[in-house]
Amino acid sequence: MGISKVVRALFAGLLLVGPSLLAQAPAPSQEPKTPADFTVTARYVLVPVTVTDSKGKFINGLTQNDFSLYDNHKLQQITVDQGAHPVSLVVAIQQSAAMEKILPQIQKTASLYDGLVLGEAGEMAVIGFDHRIQTLTPFTSDPQKIAEAFKKLKSGSQASHLDDAANEGINMLRNREKNRKRILLLISESRDNGSEMRVKEVMTAAELNDVVIFTVDVSHLMTSLTGRTEPNRPNPIPPQARPLPGGVIGSPTTDMQMEMGNWIPAIKEIFTATKAIFVKNPLEVFTKYSGGREYSFMTQRSLEKAISDLGEEIQSQYLLTYKPNNTDEAGFHDVKVVVNKLDLTVRNRDGYWMAADYR
Repeated sequence: MGISKVVRALFAGLLLVGPSLLAQAPAPSQEPKTPADFTVTARYVLVPVTVTDSKGKFINGLTQNDFSLYDNHKLQQITVDQGAHPVSLVVAIQQSAAMEKILPQIQKTASLYDGLVLGEAGEMAVIGFDHRIQTLTPFTSDPQKIAEAFKKLKSGSQASHLDDAANEGINMLRNREKNRKRILLLISESRDNGSEMRVKEVMTAAELNDVVIFTVDVSHLMTSLTGRTEPNRPNPIPPQARPLPGGVIGSPTTDMQMEMGNWIPAIKEIFTATKAIFVKNPLEVFTKYSGGREYSFMTQRSLEKAISDLGEEIQSQYLLTYKPNNTDEAGFHDVKVVVNKLDLTVRNRDGYWMAADYR
């Protein structure tokens, strides 16, 4: 047997693939194995689904007959559950210097999670991040511990390792029970500054571990105007030696007028804001490809509404479960969910990866 066939057989027999697929090792034997002896048995695939009407209102009470699910354009036999699965939630909050004046507003929302998001048997963990990833509380259902975790939020360095924090949240969720809804909520600016992980790696981990990512996008302009910035470096040229308009005498007052101070970052954000519309940011990618949703944060009220809407969506989600009937198709499996009713919108993750089933 050629080298390529050996490699193919090993990957077919040993690789863990797909969000809910598990490789099964062959029984011990003294005889050499061939590709036909290695199989990948398809386990059930879970697809969290959100359904809304034309006004964005969440739709409850749909049944199995209301849904059609296609895996690589092939109709699948599905089962549907709603509300029967407890929630495991990780909230990752940016606590860099730019968030200094915003963190107190975020801290005030701690009590909302227990009442609006977790529901019965729900659990929650909280992490904060700048250049470090700090676990402020492991998974807990105790409202007091959640409140204490939010009180620990404190602005730190200028760095914001968003991708690393997202990956850590997924790692925490991957060990929760399979029957739980695994949710990651990122409260952060929509940019990464210094992470070792990359967006593609984070999305791969989310896909393999059935994690849906929601985000609250903190405005860059808000953090530029309110955040703590590094002090300006002293100008090595003394005031009396700096060029000034004709007839103006250098003084401490004119020296201050020549400095831009903390307005520089704000002006930069104003001029780059329109460009950001056309460039995908990490938060947008995380939500789109995991089946989540992106919220915006400009005021305390908008933040509270985002958490309220998140809780309503999580509790209204449907979990569609199926065993793929096309396991011989290696690669990315596109998943499309259709509701057999007019004027309803469906949101779900785009798909998952799977290796071929050699039999």
